[in-house]
Formats: sequence, structure tokens, C-alpha cells
Amino acid sequence: MNHLLQILFVLGCLVVSPAFQIIKTTLNLTIRDEVGNTVEGATVQLFEKEEDYTAEKNVAAEGVTDAKGILKLKDLKAMSYFVIVRKDDKDNSGGGERTGKLEEKRINKVTIVIQ
Repeated sequence: MNHLLQILFVLGCLVVSPAFQIIKTTLNLTIRDEVGNTVEGATVQLFEKEEDYTAEKNVAAEGVTDAKGILKLKDLKAMSYFVIVRKDDKDNSGGGERTGKLEEKRINKVTIVIQ
């Protein structure tokens, strides 16, 4: 009987644990060009402070978009970020340089247009 209780306890933990899994603050960025096509291979850098953004130093997170034009960044702080996106001769200067405040423990989604 004791052995059966142990097995039930372990099975219960396996079933319940995904429900209590902590979601990390995530940002899914979709990068599009001026006509709305997604952009594969765009480099993305996030900065916490405007001074770092302007000087392009102290990158908080970075990556490259996938074949669908998406970059997923995890373990971020729940704050607004300054963003630089570049691909060849296109970038996001002139608009879309800052995200809204990310919601903590959520998957946040932002679309940025480069031209």
C-alpha cells in the first residue's frame, strides 16, 4: 500500500507540475519590410537605456530572425526596450525604435517594419 501511494504521488507530480511551470517574460519580434513581407536574417538588438541604444553598447538581448521573420527572446525584464533592427541597407530608424512595456511572465508580441 505504501508503495502504491508513492507511485500515485510521483504520477500526481508529473501531471500537476506543467500547470505550475513559470512562464518567463518573452518577446516575439516579427520583422517586416515596407511592403509587409517578413524579413529572414535581420539582426535585432535590444537596449534597456536610451544612452546605450544611441551609443550601440551594452546590448541587453540580441539575435537573428528565422525563415518566418521571427525572433524569440526569453528571460527579459518587464520593461520597455530600445530596438535596432538591420538587414542589408534597411533598418527601423524613423519609427519602431522602442517597444511598449513588456508584461511580466507573458509572451509579448511586437512587429517592427524596416525600410
